[in-house]
Amino acid sequence: MAGRAATAVKSKPKPKPKAAAKASPRAKLKSASESSSAAATATVKAPAKPRRRAKVETRTRIYWAVFNQNLKRVAVFEFDQKGEAEKRASKLMKTSGDHHFIQKIKATVPSS
Repeated sequence: MAGRAATAVKSKPKPKPKAAAKASPRAKLKSASESSSAAATATVKAPAKPRRRAKVETRTRIYWAVFNQNLKRVAVFEFDQKGEAEKRASKLMKTSGDHHFIQKIKATVPSS
């Protein structure tokens, strides 16, 4: 049993704070007033940062849109209906005489 006590690990003592150097009574008064003002400012907390909102996942879809020569959208079709969009553009070109074209557009879809 004597061997166990000899091998026990002792905890290290915590370092003691250094003692303040002796100062004159006036210096003590100054440091006391400074510490009270420092204590008053130390108790004031900074305003908490606002929490960030979680990013909302946005979904997009691609559509075919028919535009006129003034870049005004005339009609919108689903992406798999490209043929119908081309037919509509050619029909509008024949009837109005103005140039119409189709183009892909992206639109955000509300997530459900």
